Amino acid sequence: MSALPRLNRLLAPDGRCLDVALDHGIFGEGSFLQGIENLAQAVATLVQAGPDAIQLTPGQAHLLQHLPGKNKPALVLRTDTTNVYGPRLPRVLFSELMEEVLEQAIRWDAACVVVNLLWLPDQPELLRESLRNVARLKPLTERYGFPLMVEPLVMQAGGYSVDGDVEKIVPLVRQAVELGADLIKADFTTDLSQYHRVVEAASSRPVLVRGGGRVDDATLLERTYLVLQQGAKGVVYGRNIIQHPRPLDLVRALMQVVHQGATPEAALEALRAGA
Repeated sequence: MSALPRLNRLLAPDGRCLDVALDHGIFGEGSFLQGIENLAQAVATLVQAGPDAIQLTPGQAHLLQHLPGKNKPALVLRTDTTNVYGPRLPRVLFSELMEEVLEQAIRWDAACVVVNLLWLPDQPELLRESLRNVARLKPLTERYGFPLMVEPLVMQAGGYSVDGDVEKIVPLVRQAVELGADLIKADFTTDLSQYHRVVEAASSRPVLVRGGGRVDDATLLERTYLVLQQGAKGVVYGRNIIQHPRPLDLVRALMQVVHQGATPEAALEALRAGA
């Protein structure tokens, strides 16, 4: 079954996407809950802001899909959970795929499903579990016509810390493509001028850039603009939006950059004007 109909719901007519991630609670890390303590309220605010998609878990997808109207953001459904995001790594790491998650994606009318592909130093078992998760999902997404977004994350040892080394990110992105990813959700590279190599490794699959930890508004808008100029098709931001004092205005500013080609300076001016 073709994934194209759902992919066309996820991506705007220009082929780009702003996806707001609200699935942080599934990872069991308390610091991730800031800004989404009242998740229903956060979802309602974001629907008003009008991003292309909102990323939720099966247990919370109803907060979006029970809202009336045809113009809601598309649903991106999280399919897995892991315990790697705490300040210290636990003794045993895992990456666990949810049971019958594609059936849940059908019930909640998701436009896309997302899964991690995790790489940590000296943790081959975790990578193997992630590879198995992607391999299990791929035939199911083809059977039911879902785009598969794979999240290749290169992390540092000792807790949740992104490794932006392009030499590590590129092969993991390519591995995700070889496993059958329809979209790639990848971190920023430390040297942003090298992001075109990540896009190239994705082999024509749309690349959406993951936001990671909080940064100031000017930095967020600037690096969004820079990766789009190198071929990225959009962004998946969570804490940078949901922990912002004015998430609605920030989404609108980001939509200007993603879809209207606004410069970071113009978007920042619009954001400040909305205060």
